[in-house]
Amino acid sequence: PQTGTTMEPALAFRMIQEYMIKRYGPESRNRIIVTTDITKGALRETATKKGYRTFPIEDTIGGRYSVLTAVGLFPLAVAGIDIVALLDGAKQAAIDLLEERSDKNDAYRYAVIRHVLHKKGFDVELLASYEPGLASLHEWWKQLFGESEGKEYKGIYPSSVTFTTDLHAIGQYIQEGRRILFETLIHFNEMECDIEVPYLDDDTDKLNYLAGRTFNEINHLSKEGTASAHNEGGVPIIQLELAKLDEYHMGYLVYFFMKACAMSAYLLEVDPFDQPGVDAYKQKMLDLLKAPVKHGGK
Repeated sequence: PQTGTTMEPALAFRMIQEYMIKRYGPESRNRIIVTTDITKGALRETATKKGYRTFPIEDTIGGRYSVLTAVGLFPLAVAGIDIVALLDGAKQAAIDLLEERSDKNDAYRYAVIRHVLHKKGFDVELLASYEPGLASLHEWWKQLFGESEGKEYKGIYPSSVTFTTDLHAIGQYIQEGRRILFETLIHFNEMECDIEVPYLDDDTDKLNYLAGRTFNEINHLSKEGTASAHNEGGVPIIQLELAKLDEYHMGYLVYFFMKACAMSAYLLEVDPFDQPGVDAYKQKMLDLLKAPVKHGGK
């Protein structure tokens, strides 16, 4: 697909470009960097005409699979993320997940377990973690699996929850609602930044029994208790445990999910790399937007 033709980010670029030109004038040309197709598309045309620097992306890579290209890496680098470590983790995942047998390949094993649960009527997957900082990963994961699998009236519906917050929001439904849900729990055994609960002499909040424990340790125990309760309530649990929440292991996890997603789609006998339904809604939206505007009910 040509870059620059999805309306929402294209509108955002138009607004930011206008702001940059008004603020920096001719200097804005050196401050705007575009990630776009190598040869074609609206953004490529704009970049060539304006003289913007570009990072190219192959036109065979769909947006949801572009995290480890310049599309994802450039903004991550600008945000201060160690993208070399991220790519090292993804590279190790690529090596580890070459095995063709599902019992020796964790990505394929995850895909097969999802498929088996789906066949048993568990049609909704909840990706769960205990880190609010992973909210954007949740959103990407939902697009990855939803856009790759949801075709020909097939597929598991992908949703997500952030615990412990969402235990107070939809925990009741998870525990005792319809048995159509299964959970995939992500947990990191170590955190780069962790905090101990302090000891208070007066113990007015009655929490001194937690003094000395770290928040990650509490999250881990909460995960174990929640998973046990949900499992006893009839909710199947898939647990993904990584050694540490850092760039290396996030890179590993991103690659893991992309490979697992492709296999999941193939098990459903759908193409994991197209998105005909998205193209359909885009065309309908464009038809409406290009229609004459009616004012005053006339």
